[in-house]
Amino acid sequence: MHLSPGKHLVPRNMVAPLVGSESDSSPSTARLILPDGTEHTIPILVDTEGGKFLNIQNLYEETRLLTFDPGFTSTASCKSAITYIDGSAGKCLYRGYRVDELCARSSYTEVCFLLLYGELPTADQLAQFESNLMDQMMVHEKFKAFFAGFASGAHPMSIMVAVVGALSAFYHHELAGWYTDPLQRDITAIRIIGKFPTIAAMAYKTAIGQPINYPKKNLSFAGNFLYMMFATPMEEYVVNPIAERALNTFMILHADHEQNASTATVRIAGSSQANPFACIAAGIASLWGPAHGGANEAVMSMLREIGDVEKIPEFIADVKNKKRRLMGFGHRIYKNHDPRATAMRGLTWEVLKAMEREKDPLFQLAVELERIALADQYFVTRKLYPNVDFYSGIMLTALGIPTSMFTVMFAMSRAVGWITHWREMISETHIRIGRPRQLYYGEGERSYIEFTERLKNKSTSMFKRVNTQMLQEKRP
Repeated sequence: MHLSPGKHLVPRNMVAPLVGSESDSSPSTARLILPDGTEHTIPILVDTEGGKFLNIQNLYEETRLLTFDPGFTSTASCKSAITYIDGSAGKCLYRGYRVDELCARSSYTEVCFLLLYGELPTADQLAQFESNLMDQMMVHEKFKAFFAGFASGAHPMSIMVAVVGALSAFYHHELAGWYTDPLQRDITAIRIIGKFPTIAAMAYKTAIGQPINYPKKNLSFAGNFLYMMFATPMEEYVVNPIAERALNTFMILHADHEQNASTATVRIAGSSQANPFACIAAGIASLWGPAHGGANEAVMSMLREIGDVEKIPEFIADVKNKKRRLMGFGHRIYKNHDPRATAMRGLTWEVLKAMEREKDPLFQLAVELERIALADQYFVTRKLYPNVDFYSGIMLTALGIPTSMFTVMFAMSRAVGWITHWREMISETHIRIGRPRQLYYGEGERSYIEFTERLKNKSTSMFKRVNTQMLQEKRP
């Protein structure tokens, strides 16, 4: 069975721009030749940047064949006009704008507007948008009761997963029309973006046992989060403009990143027409993993474990021998320099310099580790370059943000990306519920074994281990 290019026109109603015509040499279909000699024609779709896609949505219906693609590394599950990434070129665009340029010239709220509505706002539009966000920063007083129920010292991300889903209990009347009413979807989007800094700060204050702070209208979006995070009733808190600008840039860099694990999770949840708060809570849960949003926390643990510049060669040798992992290097998508990492490295240096912490030992260690790794052919040939997580933890630590809050910061920044993708999906005329196929390799159909006969079967070793452990713990 093999694929070969064909010379056919793609129907005009395809979901992507066309490639191939009678006047050019680019094939617009491929031919799948099956073992029995029959052929199946597969349309080739082309995106804005020239990327080619085999349209296999009718493959099973017409051939009874399925594709096998663990991790969906070669499968596009949706069409989107929000973010474009070219991993080979090290390019990341929000609605066509380079993310590094947006970091240098825009605010996070401008980027939120851009992602939601497709264009950068005018001055009047931005002022009204920021006012709307500010109005939504407050949370219902009864909502605070949810936080009181968490155990002391609970991880802030465990709190975030629970309370964001619980928002649906406070806006259930409005949720009745979101599926059919674009206006309700927009209001829900602004509500989620506006409340995330407040919820994130409340999760932190709950975890450390401090009083919860309310947002202030005279502060910016980033400034409000810093105030709610660090202010206490004992003294007046003044937002550090350096920290404010750094947080603004951090949030822009993390606002969206195409079809990553958490965004795909939001879309999958949304495809069942689940309410948006539940979908975003699902995204938070996906983000929590160390292979996704928890990566910068893993980098900090790695740097602290290395401890000294002199131990880097030993660490590098262990990485090559598969004994240890080099966290913060390489990326599933980027096979070149991560453009976000370049911006984050410069931002980290600016923050440390402004705070007179240029000789921060972890930063010095990270710089030297990067230098040694990038001079080593082992990493260069494998195209392993620093990603955005390599330096972001150091920058957040310099701002006084604890490691337990790193993933929460990511979630707060990504809320706009999640809800924008949700809006885009819901606005489609026909939503297909996410239902991936599987390659089954379990037992074939077999005869039922009566209970009295099962005594002859040996218990699995895993059940014995689980049973022993649970008997030892004996706790609720």
